Amino acid sequence: MEEFFQTPSPSVSSRRILYTPSTWAKSNLIFLQETGSLQAIRPHVSTRHNLQSYLCFVVLEGKGCLEYDGRRYEMAQGDCAFIDCRKRYSHITGSTGESGRNAGDGEGSGLWSLKWAHFYGANMQAIYDKYLERGGQPVFKPENISVYTELLEKLYELAASEDYIRDMRINSTLSELLAFIMEQSWHPENITISKKRLDLVNVKSYLDEHYTEKISLDDLSSRFFIDKFYLSKIFKDAYGTTINAYVLSRRITEAKKLLRFTDMSIDEIGSRVGMNDANYFSRSFKKLEGISPSEYKRLW
Repeated sequence: MEEFFQTPSPSVSSRRILYTPSTWAKSNLIFLQETGSLQAIRPHVSTRHNLQSYLCFVVLEGKGCLEYDGRRYEMAQGDCAFIDCRKRYSHITGSTGESGRNAGDGEGSGLWSLKWAHFYGANMQAIYDKYLERGGQPVFKPENISVYTELLEKLYELAASEDYIRDMRINSTLSELLAFIMEQSWHPENITISKKRLDLVNVKSYLDEHYTEKISLDDLSSRFFIDKFYLSKIFKDAYGTTINAYVLSRRITEAKKLLRFTDMSIDEIGSRVGMNDANYFSRSFKKLEGISPSEYKRLW
């Protein structure tokens, strides 16, 4: 169930939906908690902390600021925010000074209007960590704000609907929203670790080209002048997998193509992808795919 209402506030005019997803959705999906839009009528400050929620909002017009994680971000039309609400945050209408009071030319000067969504899910912490790891910032300016406003409006419409699979549709729309946010989060200049992380692009390209060959961590370390232990760590941080697991995945992916679209034998395919030991190839294939190479070939 959800509650649909116009907020009775002397400071803002808003429409919002407080959404209550099913228990199943809370356990298995990214789910909506609240969505809506507002137009500030008077200067005001809203402060929250320790919410088990993530917030995305866009500034449709006007200006204000976000105070989050010890920093202050001035925001204007076309800016977006994506934050972890467990941390204390405040959003403040208009152009403001340190006191949080409006510093405009008069009441209502520059007051903003927003669209927002609060959401959560069991995997949201990992998603947000990846966002930060890629250089994502709490406040950013997307190339095309209409993508965000349309998705937020779609969430509102879904939450207000009687669609019997709306939790699934909401999950899909939130995933699409997160994909757009993640797409624009790659800012290497904001990553506060060694520049060697940027060399991972070259390491990965090398692995993609030479995955059929015998590749050792020592060889990669020498070739790219990165300590092998550090290389292992940052590769897993960046791509979510170890170097060996990545190479194996590339080999198995190529093996699947050859199994489906050629008449090569199982042994020949294993050798072609760099796994000359037929037993090792079969064991590795089954570990990743759940079936043997011959069974995969038969089924597909």
